[in-house]
Amino acid sequence: MCRAYRAQTKGKVESGVKYVKRNFLPGREFVDIVDVQEQLDEWNATVADCRIHGTTHEPPIARFERERVALIARAGQPGFGLAARVSRIVARDWLVSFAANRYSVPFGLIGQSVELQRQGDRLLAFHRGELVANHALLAGQHQLCVLPEHGPGAIARNRRTRSTQARSSQHSRAGEVVDVEVRDLEVYERLLSHFASEEVVQ
Repeated sequence: MCRAYRAQTKGKVESGVKYVKRNFLPGREFVDIVDVQEQLDEWNATVADCRIHGTTHEPPIARFERERVALIARAGQPGFGLAARVSRIVARDWLVSFAANRYSVPFGLIGQSVELQRQGDRLLAFHRGELVANHALLAGQHQLCVLPEHGPGAIARNRRTRSTQARSSQHSRAGEVVDVEVRDLEVYERLLSHFASEEVVQ
């Protein structure tokens, strides 16, 4: 299985598009999309499925009949879109877009690339293979989902908390509890007057 959005790894699968463009489309005219489908079905049945394939050396319809028993019914199978990851650059507001909605990722990833992947009703964000955000998938479009812990405010709060805890720890180790008494300025004036009168007496 090839990685999503890596066309260069798909080889002959991608060449099928070239085959249809070069062998079905030239010289044809179409009235509408229904006419396109009818002509394509007829061409598949009489030309594409009956030719000797260059790789398998047998008609594709014969190969299909032999492999039919090994195929898995598509109904009930998750779509490839659920497993595929899409790359996004984190914007200056630390948001990334997905399906016309915007989701937050950690503030420190601004300007960097993250990969988004839908899993059920969740949207996961990965950076260098590590999960960095996990959001409930938003319904509708043009909505915003921001987790407080992703923003710069959380970083600042954490720094303040660590700083306060460090200071508290230092005071606790020193065993110091500092109480500052609030006095009226008149107390200091009387004290200065007292020292001044003692100097005069001496």
